Amino acid sequence: MPKRRVHGEGTYAHYVTFSCYKRRRLLNPDASKRIVIGTLGSQLARQKGICCGFVIMADHVHAVVWFPEEQQISPCMDKWKELSSKQIAALYARQFPSYGSRLEPGDPVWQPRYYGFNIFTDAKLREKVQYMHNNPVRVGLVTEACEWPWSSARFWLEGKTVGIPLSWPP
Repeated sequence: MPKRRVHGEGTYAHYVTFSCYKRRRLLNPDASKRIVIGTLGSQLARQKGICCGFVIMADHVHAVVWFPEEQQISPCMDKWKELSSKQIAALYARQFPSYGSRLEPGDPVWQPRYYGFNIFTDAKLREKVQYMHNNPVRVGLVTEACEWPWSSARFWLEGKTVGIPLSWPP
């Protein structure tokens, strides 16, 4: 089977997913989720990118992002994961030392890679955003997508703020 390649060329949206190392539920605490959202916002601002949608689950993250220049997805993902990893590890050391002590020394917060999917059409972009928003509903955390506070559903469906600016690609 040929290896899947992620192309950074073109200014289209990128659907990305990444998971906690060994699918640990390190994003359970609200503070962890805030770190992930805040770090995404700062990286997008730094690279003049936009977020079209996101959802933060207990053990993984989905997002759709867009950049005005080519080849920006990998640097954004690397920095997003690096910075959020450091902050989440520090959070666990401070607030949850008993849990942190059960982890192997040097275990990372995130799996080494991310899954990327290039989005070329508006229809596929809407499909991916809807899929993300329905993730907490599918696993039984909420009955309506807008009830999950850690996604962009409340912004797109109710116009409520979600911690970072959201927009559709130009």
